[in-house]
Amino acid sequence: KLPNAWGLYDMSGNVWEWCQDTWHNSYEGAPSDGSAWEDGGDSRVIRGGAWIMNARQCRSPHREHINTANRYNWLGFRLVRTIR
Repeated sequence: KLPNAWGLYDMSGNVWEWCQDTWHNSYEGAPSDGSAWEDGGDSRVIRGGAWIMNARQCRSPHREHINTANRYNWLGFRLVRTIR
């Protein structure tokens, strides 16, 4: 498979994925170096859509947020590693 516009593979449609970033309503004040934005409240960003969502929500740039205490069968995470 080919990567999407952000260089990511197979990101959409299986489960929403937890992100390291805490939720903020906008990107104003976000780190400009690509690092995670970890200051903030109890909600984390989720991305990618899930099998129970509509097509508009199943795309990498769409983001939502959820409290870290919540668990759902449509919410997971992705491990990433750099290959040298």
